[in-house]
Amino acid sequence: MKLSKLWLLVMAVVVALSGAAFAGQTLDNVKAKGFVQVGVNGELFGFGKPDEKGVWRGLDVDTGRAIAVAVFGDANKIKFIPLTAVQRFTALQSGEIDVLCRNATQTLGRDTELGLDFAQVNYYDGQGFLVPKKLKIKRAKKLDGATVCVLPGTTTELNVADYFRLHKMKMKPVVIENTAELAKAFFAGRCDVLTSDASQLAGTRAVAPKPDDYIILPDIISKEPLAPAVRHGDNQWKDIVTYAVLAMIEAEELGINSKNVDEQLKSANPIVQRFLGVSPGNGKALGLDEKWAYNIVKQVGNYGEIFERNVGKNTPLKLQRGLNALWKNGGLMYSPPFK
Repeated sequence: MKLSKLWLLVMAVVVALSGAAFAGQTLDNVKAKGFVQVGVNGELFGFGKPDEKGVWRGLDVDTGRAIAVAVFGDANKIKFIPLTAVQRFTALQSGEIDVLCRNATQTLGRDTELGLDFAQVNYYDGQGFLVPKKLKIKRAKKLDGATVCVLPGTTTELNVADYFRLHKMKMKPVVIENTAELAKAFFAGRCDVLTSDASQLAGTRAVAPKPDDYIILPDIISKEPLAPAVRHGDNQWKDIVTYAVLAMIEAEELGINSKNVDEQLKSANPIVQRFLGVSPGNGKALGLDEKWAYNIVKQVGNYGEIFERNVGKNTPLKLQRGLNALWKNGGLMYSPPFK
């Protein structure tokens, strides 16, 4: 019994020491490089894609910029690495990127088997189906026998197989690794339906030759909490990535945005003072400058701002806030206290 207790104590010390040795490694490496390497989609309008001038745009892109601002105080201290669904986790595991911001779903398997940690969700989604209007299909249960375009190495691939099996329907998958090529195959008529996260379907439809020729069916067949991912074991880096996202959510709840944040520095509200770094403490806790949250809001915006400019009702995607509204407005976006 005594030996068992001693062994457990020894193991606990070993784990603690190894964790302490690793803590902060990513932040140190990022600072040494002078920029954050962020894995992104590269082909998904509204989430990660260069515009016609070559400027990266999207909700995931802005999430990456918020992380760069937290670390450097500069949204331009960043390098975007476009990755396919198959490449994305390997790139993170190998150290090719510092953080993955590429519409990746948090799952138990990925948390436990891939050596990854997921940070705060930046978009709550669910899997759906995009079909041509000419097929006159209104519900997913009418897709029996359909040819289905789907990305490999995704939760989407497993979900659609489960859905068709559950409802005793048959399907013929068309599997293409590249997002843009998969969309081209769908628009060319190689498959009857394209399945993916509903937000991705909206982005795909937005760049279709004739967007009005396609509809997203109302059926949502899964839960897809999309979140940035980091390598397992570096708690400081995970905290920085997590709170970079939470800072944008907290700012929206506090009514602070990129236009009024300078005025809010004069606020007498102690919660605002702590959040913006007027009262110190939060920056030191994360190993960052005390104005890290102020800088994120000033340079990138609050969560509502990045949502609306990238995927909101005035964009080609025309997405409603839905689950991505603040908790007090019926959504799931909720931040713990910044203190």
